[in-house]
Amino acid sequence: MAELSDPRTLAFYDAEAEAYAARGDRTNVSGSLGAFLARLAPGAHVLDLGSGDGRHSAAMMEAGFEVTALDGSAGLAAIASRLLGKPVRIARFEEIEDVAAFDAVWAHASLLHVPAASLADILARVHRALKPGGRLFASFKSGDAEGRDDLGRYYNYPTKDELAARLAASAPWQQIEIEKTGGSGYDGKPTDWLFLQALKNE
Repeated sequence: MAELSDPRTLAFYDAEAEAYAARGDRTNVSGSLGAFLARLAPGAHVLDLGSGDGRHSAAMMEAGFEVTALDGSAGLAAIASRLLGKPVRIARFEEIEDVAAFDAVWAHASLLHVPAASLADILARVHRALKPGGRLFASFKSGDAEGRDDLGRYYNYPTKDELAARLAASAPWQQIEIEKTGGSGYDGKPTDWLFLQALKNE
C-alpha cells in the first residue's frame, strides 16, 4: 500500500510551528478565500483541512461560517486552537472518516504534501466527507515531478493535467476548475500554484 503521509514533512511543521505561524501570507490567498466563501450558502459548515495556524479558519468564522479546523501537526494545531478559542482536530489525511458532514472543504496548501500515489485515495476521503453538492477548494504547487524542497518538505508537484487525472480517479466530481497562478510560499521562492475547485455530485 502506498504511503499516505510524510513523517519528515509533519516533523518540519511541528518543529517550525511558531515561525510558520508568524510568517506573512505570501500566496495571495485572501482573494481566493473570499471568492470561495461567496459561492457558499450563509453559515455553511466548512472543513479547514490542514488549517495550519488557523488564520483562514478565523477569517471564515468572522464571516459567519461554521468551521471545523483539522491539521496533522500537533504544534500548529495548538497555535490554531489558541487563535480560534476552540479545539482543533489533530489527524492525518488518511484518518478522515467523516461522511457527508461538510458543505465545503478548504484545503489551502495542505493536500500538496500527500504522496502522489495516494492523492486519489485522499481526495476520495474528502469527497466522502462532503455533503452532496459540497464544494472543494485545494491549492497545489505545480511542477514536473514529486520531490522535496530545500526545507525537506515533500510535495507532489502535479501538472494541471496530472491533478485533473488524480481528481477524476478519486470520485465523481463536477464543475471542475483548475486555475494556474503565480505566487510564492514559506520559503519565499517564486512558485506556480494550481487552484482547484470542484463539486461533489448531487
